[in-house]
Amino acid sequence: MKLYRTAETIIVEHEASFWPLPAASWDELLCDPAIFERARAATAGASVAFDPSTALAPIMSQEVWAAGVTYFRSRSARIEESKDSGGGTFYDRVYSAVRPELFFKSNGWRVVGPGGAVRIRTDASWSVPEPELTLVLNPAGNIVGYTIGNDMSSRDIEGENPLYLPQAKVYDGSCALGPAVLLAQFPIERSAKIMITITRGGQVSFTGQTTLAELKRTPEDLAGYLFSNLSFPQGAYLMTGTGVVPEDSFTLHSGDVMSITIDTIGTLTNYVK
Repeated sequence: MKLYRTAETIIVEHEASFWPLPAASWDELLCDPAIFERARAATAGASVAFDPSTALAPIMSQEVWAAGVTYFRSRSARIEESKDSGGGTFYDRVYSAVRPELFFKSNGWRVVGPGGAVRIRTDASWSVPEPELTLVLNPAGNIVGYTIGNDMSSRDIEGENPLYLPQAKVYDGSCALGPAVLLAQFPIERSAKIMITITRGGQVSFTGQTTLAELKRTPEDLAGYLFSNLSFPQGAYLMTGTGVVPEDSFTLHSGDVMSITIDTIGTLTNYVK
């Protein structure tokens, strides 16, 4: 089952049919220990017509956090972009460390929804999207669902100095989520593919893919570190890192369109403003 957020209500999808869940706000639903039972109960009513392309970002009051260097490919990319600053050893060490890299990414109100415009920093010269499985966590730190995230990043700023990471990662239009939340009735398969296609002027300028089998750390481990000594009364979202990074010669341009697909969740499409 999947959950979509709209301006009027929450929509449950199951086997290509849709049902409204009008009694719950998004925040209240994510905090409900019976979230699965409530979604299932909604499917006993009358189904409705719904266009998933009209969905909003599946988040409200929650914060979005992110994990870095969780794939070997992201480790290599971080080392490469930091070679001139001497910061590359930081990323090699964090890849093999017990404690993961975690950082704040966005408030819920800043998150861009499906079909919306993301941005590249005006003071950056090397910007890329990062397609990521994103965990939806309740206030107890349990994984209640999964969605798709785009962790927009300024690689030149990030590579100049590791202390510039917040500026490279956190700015207006730097985070997109959607289109829906896949309820985590079962753990997502490790064989699930994460794919991205970037088009420019109607032509494919980059495409790549990986699988969750390449994720070095388990989602549960990442969630445990995020919730260690830190509380989230409305729950939280955690991007789990990327295993797909364009070649060093690639940078995003205004007008580029990015489509990120994760098996069983769907496709998140955004464009660069």
